[in-house]
Amino acid sequence: MTLTRRQFTQRTLGALGAAGLFPAGSAIAGRTDQMNILCWEGYNTDEVLGPFRKAHPGAAVRAESGTSDPDMINKLRAGEVNVWDLINVNQPWARGQLYPAGLIKPLNKERFEPYFEKMLPEFAAPYPLAYADDGNLIGMPQRYGPFSFVVNTDKISRETAEDQGWKLFLDPAMKGRYGVLTYDNWNIIHMCLTADLNPFAPIDGAGQAAFKAVAEQIFGNAKLLTDDLVAMNTALINGEIDAYFTGGTYTASPARYDGATNVRGITPSSGPVDGKGGVVWIELTSAVNNPDPSPLAEDFLEFVQQPDICKAVAFTEGTYNPIAQMANPEVRARFDTEELDAIQMDSLEEEMARSLDYQIVPSYDALIDIYTQARRS
Repeated sequence: MTLTRRQFTQRTLGALGAAGLFPAGSAIAGRTDQMNILCWEGYNTDEVLGPFRKAHPGAAVRAESGTSDPDMINKLRAGEVNVWDLINVNQPWARGQLYPAGLIKPLNKERFEPYFEKMLPEFAAPYPLAYADDGNLIGMPQRYGPFSFVVNTDKISRETAEDQGWKLFLDPAMKGRYGVLTYDNWNIIHMCLTADLNPFAPIDGAGQAAFKAVAEQIFGNAKLLTDDLVAMNTALINGEIDAYFTGGTYTASPARYDGATNVRGITPSSGPVDGKGGVVWIELTSAVNNPDPSPLAEDFLEFVQQPDICKAVAFTEGTYNPIAQMANPEVRARFDTEELDAIQMDSLEEEMARSLDYQIVPSYDALIDIYTQARRS
């Protein structure tokens, strides 16, 4: 089963994998001077790692960017708990799989809980998925964003898009006017919502039939299929399409920051699951249960709470995202008006309120088969 948030990216610093990053015998030698992070792109940039290295002269600080949450988790399952000190994945995995499997360990509450007080309200509660059932703190949230679909507001108004929600893509008048950004797991989640199904609950035969009909219609009436967000935004700006299925703040932000503010991520105003039709991803960074732990791991987790580093994490490598720490005035002051507009800060709070937390899809294996057949046909 493959569930990716960003299937289009695979960026690695230093080498192609753990074997290339860490020569034989070096991975666990001198661990007080090493810190290795397995992460989504952003934490592996010079803007983030450079200042940390400067603060810890002589330390070997390395990062590898993954292509999916399960791929990164499988590295730990395969024995790479001996390599990594931190893992950065989306919100359901820490509590649902990593902690129960003993792959991550609790964080120091005294050290880290005060940081929640400076986070946005939805995280300052504090965020429940950062905690295990036993009450241990198992991850720190940072980047996040609503992820549903994107429109050109010169062609389809924000109000119309939010009101119609996913049904916009079932409107016969939209035939040939939209693209599908082919992030398969997200497409499956969004097609479930389009079919008035809960993707995060088991889906039976009747539900699968409804999903099949929607998948066939979405693919059948699409003008463009690509996993390249730049190509999709370009088609939207050039008028080749008026909207694209699957996207949000994350994918719209580069175009918006370049001045195309008519490219806008949309969160439906209502939907089939507790009245909600949007979905939000939230990253958590956790301490790997390395038998020879590096003290630099928790130092890094604290380091990325600093205002300048928060900004570097949020605005990195061509896609831009809100961060949980934006309630901190010192963090918020790092963002100018154009940057806040790029990440749609004006509507972020209401979009979050209309969104479900991204979760594991229990019927994924059955749905991916149906989805693949519909896509091929």
